[in-house]
Amino acid sequence: MSFYGLLLLPFSLLYGIVTWIRNKLFDWAILKETEHQIPIISVGNLSMGGTGKTPMVEYLIRLLKDDYKLSTLSRGYGRKTKGFVLADINSKAISIGDESLQYALKFDHIHVAVSENRNKGVEELLKRVPDLELVLLDDAFQHRYIKPGLNILLTEYYRLYTDNYVFPSGSLREFRFGAERADIVVVTKTPVTLSPITRRRIASELHLKKHQLLLFSKIEYGELIPYSSFSLKRLKKRYSNIILFTGIANNYPLQDHLRQFCSELTVLTFSDHHHFNQKDVVEILKTYNTIIGKNKILVTTEKDIMRLKDFDKSYLFNEIPLLYIPIRIVFHNGDGDLLADKISSYLSHSKRLIKEI
Repeated sequence: MSFYGLLLLPFSLLYGIVTWIRNKLFDWAILKETEHQIPIISVGNLSMGGTGKTPMVEYLIRLLKDDYKLSTLSRGYGRKTKGFVLADINSKAISIGDESLQYALKFDHIHVAVSENRNKGVEELLKRVPDLELVLLDDAFQHRYIKPGLNILLTEYYRLYTDNYVFPSGSLREFRFGAERADIVVVTKTPVTLSPITRRRIASELHLKKHQLLLFSKIEYGELIPYSSFSLKRLKKRYSNIILFTGIANNYPLQDHLRQFCSELTVLTFSDHHHFNQKDVVEILKTYNTIIGKNKILVTTEKDIMRLKDFDKSYLFNEIPLLYIPIRIVFHNGDGDLLADKISSYLSHSKRLIKEI
C-alpha cells in the first residue's frame, strides 16, 4: 500500500463499517430484499470497476439467448435519463449507458433495460415483456434490495479483492468478506496460460466457502473493426503507429495486445465511462496529425465507440482511420462447462419452484 493509502486507512475503516452495517441490516431482515417470480442472475464485483463485467454479461447472453427469452437490467451508468428505459432502435449511450447500448446493438431478440431501482425495473419488464424467462442483472452485487437467485462475483487476476482495500485506500466497495454472498467467483483477465499451481494458489488466497464455485477466465481480443468506410483502407497486419484512446477503468492489457501490431504506441487515457466532447476530439485529432507517417491508425474500445456515437460531430472521424476492438471472455480448462452446468441447475430448480407456486 502507498503512503497516501496508509493515511486514508481511517476513512476506509469508516466507509467499510458503514457498508457492513448496511449489509447486516439486510442479513437481519430489517431492510427488505425482494425476491421475484422469475430467475435472476447477477454479475458484479467488490471493486469499483475494471473486472470485466461487460464481457461476462455478453458471455451469459450468448450462452442463454437461444434457450430463454431474456433481458439485461442495469442502472445505465453515465446516462442522462432517469427511471425505467427499455432500449429501442433510437437508443443512445446518453439515454441507456454505453454498456447497455452495446448489448442492444450486438444481440437481436433480447431486451435491454435500465433502471436505478432494480426491483421496479424487473416489475416493469414483466409488464412489458409478459413471456420473459430470465433477467441478467449487470453490476448489482451491492444492490441488495433485490435478491438474485444466482450471484456471480468477478475479481481481476492482477488485483484480487484479497489484495485490495476498502475505498479510499483501495477500490473495494465493502469489506472483503462480502464475497461470501457469491455463488460463483470468476477470476478474470488471467494470463493466456494458467498453471494448476497458480489455480491452487489463488484458490488458497480467496479461501472460498464449500458451496462457492471458483472459475478462471481470460480476455480474447477480436479483429479490429473499421468505424467508417474510410477506415477499411487501413486494415493491415502491422502499423507504424497506433494511437489508442480509451475511457475505461484499465487499458493496460489492451496496450500490451496492440504493441504486437505496431512500432510505436501512443496512449490517450480518459476517465471511465467518459462522454467525449469537442475538446476531447480536438485533442485526439491533434495527436493523430502530430505523428509523422502514413501507416498510422486510431484505435479505441467497443464501449468507447458507443459513447463516441453520441457526440454530434463524430463525423470528424469519417476521414480518419479509426478502428475499434471487441473483446470476449474465454474460460480455462473446462471452466465454461462448469459455469453452464451451475446455471442450468439453477434455472431448472427455479422453473420447478415457479410451477409449484
